[in-house]
Formats: sequence, structure tokens, C-alpha cells
Amino acid sequence: MDALLRPSGIALVGASNRPGSPGRVMVEQALGGGYGGGIFPINPRETEISGLPCHPDLAALPAPVDLAVIALGEARTEAALADAIARGIPAAVIFAGCDGTDATGDGVLARLTAMAREAGMALCGPNSMGLVNPSFGLNVMAYAPRVALRPGNIALIAQSGSAFSALTYNHDRLGFSLAVSTGREIATRSEDYLHWALDRPETGVIGLFQETARDPDRFRDALDRAEARGIPVVILKVGRSEVAAQFAASHSGAIAGNAAAYEAVFRAHNVIETHTLDDFAACLQLFSHVDPLALPDGRLSGVHDSGGEREMVVDRAEDLNVPYAVLSEHTKARLSENLDAGLHPENPLDAWGSGQDFEPKINNMMNALITDPDVGVLGLFVDIRDGSWTSGTCVAALANASAASGKPGVVVSNFSGVNHAVMASDAIAAGLPVIEGTDEGLSAIRALFDWRDARRHAATADPLPHVAPGIAAKWRLRLTKPAPLDEAEALSLLADYGIPTPRLARISGPADIDAAVATAGLPLVLKTAAPGVAHKSDVNGVIVGLHTTDEVRAAYADLSARLGPQAIVAEMAPKGAELAFGILHDDSFGPLVMLATGGIWIELLKDRTVALPPFGPAAARRMIDRLRLAAMLTGARGRPPADLDAVADALARLSRLAADLGDLIAEMDVNPVLAGPGGCCAVDALLTPRTPST
Repeated sequence: MDALLRPSGIALVGASNRPGSPGRVMVEQALGGGYGGGIFPINPRETEISGLPCHPDLAALPAPVDLAVIALGEARTEAALADAIARGIPAAVIFAGCDGTDATGDGVLARLTAMAREAGMALCGPNSMGLVNPSFGLNVMAYAPRVALRPGNIALIAQSGSAFSALTYNHDRLGFSLAVSTGREIATRSEDYLHWALDRPETGVIGLFQETARDPDRFRDALDRAEARGIPVVILKVGRSEVAAQFAASHSGAIAGNAAAYEAVFRAHNVIETHTLDDFAACLQLFSHVDPLALPDGRLSGVHDSGGEREMVVDRAEDLNVPYAVLSEHTKARLSENLDAGLHPENPLDAWGSGQDFEPKINNMMNALITDPDVGVLGLFVDIRDGSWTSGTCVAALANASAASGKPGVVVSNFSGVNHAVMASDAIAAGLPVIEGTDEGLSAIRALFDWRDARRHAATADPLPHVAPGIAAKWRLRLTKPAPLDEAEALSLLADYGIPTPRLARISGPADIDAAVATAGLPLVLKTAAPGVAHKSDVNGVIVGLHTTDEVRAAYADLSARLGPQAIVAEMAPKGAELAFGILHDDSFGPLVMLATGGIWIELLKDRTVALPPFGPAAARRMIDRLRLAAMLTGARGRPPADLDAVADALARLSRLAADLGDLIAEMDVNPVLAGPGGCCAVDALLTPRTPST
């Protein structure tokens, strides 16, 4: 990896004297970054390019090189890579797509892959836009960026060439320690760049534009290392398709979607997940300026020069769940001393009045806000613009307050179209990130708080629920047998893991009814146990509220006539909010645990969250809080509050089950789980076994 990212010498295959061509730009970029190693253009038709001697081929190089940069068409790329391997060059970058669309034929990608892997070569591409290591002076690009790259602490690893070029060619507010367009990753993968970046002391934050994790175990290992070092990882994951849901056997599989595993992995490793390039860049900028390990307790304080824009930002902060600080009386008194008549000492603060003595007043107010005990970040939500005295005064006051307090300040422009390139550059030089867009700024600040709080949660002990010895072995043996589990057996599995379930009994004919009623107790529910019926309510296979044995007999006669004699009776569970628990197996990351709003609305509402097992009750409680249904569980609109500790314990127990047995479970649907004041009860379960791959 050092040969690729910190090479001692570079051979530029396909260098050119034609102005504006990729071959010419490649040479100019290599020369323009301050790189201190040897640069050797390769072109048999040239003798000199940009003042450098040009060599006819790699065999003619006068000195060893670590890196061959191949800027040729597909038809010539394969031979160039073979020459590099023959020369003993340990690393290469390939710009061409190599997808077999030209004269090289359809097998070129496979041949390049085999060549690179057999040689043990570190290879960026094919279809790479290049890579840069600004602190090392390394610029390997065939297209010229619009802005000068500056060294920084962001390691950007992009599985999209367009995302790479958007951020590195245009965004002068990001400072990079590394930026790589990984291309097709036929040899060197994103996970390799992640580990290399984590070994570098200059890496302060990692940004990953990700289509897929090609080596899931190595990916999670990198995330573990980032957590251990306290390095934030910001990811924009694309390809969040729901296509696979149509193949799911359970509700859990249907509503989780393909993105569920990544969501669970990201949450388990405190990854900051973003969904647009603007959000991605905003988070990278904020985390590159703010050491989140040193972020103090506290929430957001905002300063505005407009009452109307303040209302807009407050509305968006509520929608995005960004918490505002509660100011102390001492802070309010300090603000009142500096506010013009008609303005109020509150958070967020409208600070602009008459403008008289504004400079000392805004400095005093910024200092008062940022030193309040409940303030963790001070944000200036102003449409700063070049040439504005007011804007410059506010930015300078924020920079001074941030430097004096040691707490972070951030500038957020509510309108991205304002011309403030010069002022933004000055603010960044003073240590203030400048983020375009209200939502982008608020989301990045929320991510900063979330990262800090999640890290503290992770440091708090959350013991796993106890399970009786031998339970896992018993059920592993059962799940390896070919006979499927019916509902009664699936509920028995849950009960063995300590998850509350109703008393129940099987019925295979009228003669079983009396004994079954005695076991389950009245009132009860009658359900079909016909093989192959996954969702009983869809076929009117559930009859509730049976209060006498005669009612059970009549209901069973109807049910057995329609769906067959196999049935179960179960005690009626107490009423409560309907939740759903689930287990899913992902081919890349293994078992997942899902929590969702349950009952018949599960697939319509799609109110769900996922996590990697195992986890304890505290983590389970945080999963509950992420549901939109959470407000109903705490007693909204006069409903009695559910026993959330009982729900959290049951969910944590399911996670223990998933950790023990998840490799043998394709999907498990526990729906509904009724949550009420007296606890919770899993009243139905569907389990689809899985045959582990060998």
C-alpha cells in the first residue's frame, strides 16, 4: 500500500505533450503537488514532456519506481500492466474502464484481475479517477481540479469516480490526508485503503462513498480499529434497494430491505451515515475541524441576524431532532446587557437590532453563549457574504469565542447561493467550518452530538441476559433437522430464551379440546396450525375472544372445516401496543435483529430499526426510542405506558438467541409482541430455517 500511496518514484504511462489531454494533465498534476520522488513520463513518440525526459517504455526506466500510472485506452492497458509486472513495479493505477467494450474483448477485466492478484500488486482501478496524498505531494489524476488541493486530515475513499471528482476538484473547504477513487477494485479494495488510512497519524476523519463492502469481515475490522482510535467514519451508502423484499418469507424480511445489514453495522460501529453528497461533505468538514473526542457535554446554541430565518431554522431543527441548549439565568443576564430594546435573551438568539455598538456587543454575546454550561456547539446561522461588515464582524466574534472557550463554532449559511468565497476561506483559516444549507448544517451538528453520545453509551456496561445452560445446544440440534418448526415450537424456542409467551396447547381433533382448554385457560384464542400457512390472519385462521369451551368447539369446527384439523389454542394475552421482533440472516454480515411497529400494519408503516446481535437491555431501549411508535409506548393520548424495561429485556433476549442460533435461521418473525403496563408477550412466531453454507 505504501508503494501505491507513498511511492518513491512514478512512471506515467501514456504521458503526452498534447495540451489539455489526460496524458498532459497527468504530468502537470504530478509536477504540481510538490512530490519529491522521481517522475518518469513514458511515451515512445516523445523525448521530453513538461521539461522531463520521456522514455519509450517501462523497460527503459533509468531507476526503479514503485508506481506505474497507466493512462491508455483499453486495448493497450493489458500489455502495459504486464510490462509493469515484468519490471517488478509493485503498484499501479489504471484510468481506463476496462469493461470489454473495445477491441480487447469481454475477458479483459478478468485477465487484469488474475495478473494483478498473481503478482501481489496493489492496484487502484481500473475505472479510477486517480488518487491524491496532499501531505506527501502526490497527485495522480488525469483531469485538473478547479481548486488547489490542500493538506488536511480527511481520508476520502470513494467507490464513485464522480463523487471523488465532485469533492476533490471543486470543494476547497475540505483538507485531505488522502483521497482515492477506488474504481473497480479488482485487486486493492476499499477495506485496504481504510486500514492504510487508520495507520497514518494524519488521519482525523474517514469519508467512504460506498456501493458495497467487498470484504465484509475486513470492513468491520477497519470500523473496529476506527472506534478504538476514536476516528469518526462518515459513510454515504448507495444502492439501498428494496428489490429483495419480494423474496422474503416473513414480514421482517419484507420491511427490512437490502440496506438493513449496513444500517445495523453502521450503528454497531458508531458510523455517521449520510444520504447526499452535500450532507457527506458537511459532516466531513465539521468532523475535520472538531475533535469529537474533546467535544464537551451540551447542545446547540444558535445566533441569527434575522427573526424570520431564526424561525425557519428552529422549525428544521425540530424536524431533524437537533437539541438546543437551555441557557442559565447567568447567561441570560449577560445577553440582556448587550441586546438592543425589543430583543430577548433566548436560544437561539436574534442578535441584530439597531446595529449601534454591534462589534463589542456581538463579541460579548458570543462569549456568553459559548461558555454556558449547557452549550456544546455555537452555530452562526447567517447568510454571510463578502464585503459585508456585519457578516465579517459576526464571523470574527465567533472565531474569537471558539478559540477562547475551546468549544467548537460553526458557520451555517441558510442560502447556498450567497457569494462568500473569500469570507468562507478566512473563516476556515480561523478554524471555523462553513457549511452551505440549513439542513446540511443542522444534520452535521446532530451527527456530531450523536457520535459523542454513542461513544459514551458504548463505554457503559450493558450485560447480556442470562440463558440457562444447554439451551443453545438443544435448539442448534433441533434446527439442523429437516422438519420445519411450527408456531408452537417457535414460541417454545422463545420461551426457552426467557421471552414471555402465552400458555398454549395443540389440537388435532375434537377429542383434544377439553385438555387443551384446561392447559391454556379461558379466555383463549384459536389459531390454525395448517402446514404452509405463514400469515394466519390472511386466511381468517385466527379466532380471538373465546370465553367458553362450547365457543371453542364451535370455532374449531369452522376452522378445521376450512383449513384442516391442526390447530393450537393459546391464552389471551393482555392488551397492549403491537410490536414486532425479527431475526434476519444477511449473507455478508450474518444475523440481524429487527424491531418494528407490529400487527397488521407492519408492512404498511415500515416503522423499524435493526441492530447486530448480541446486545443488552440498554441498547435495546435505544432501539425502542428510535421507533415512531415510541411516543405511544410512553403513554400518549391517555394510553397507559408500556413496561419498556420488559420490552427491552425481551428484545435483548432475542438478540442472544440470534447470536447463538442466527446462522441456522433465515428469517424469524415474532408478531405481534404485545407491550402493556404489565409487561410484554410474544403471541405469534414464524421461523424459516437456514442451511449454513460450507
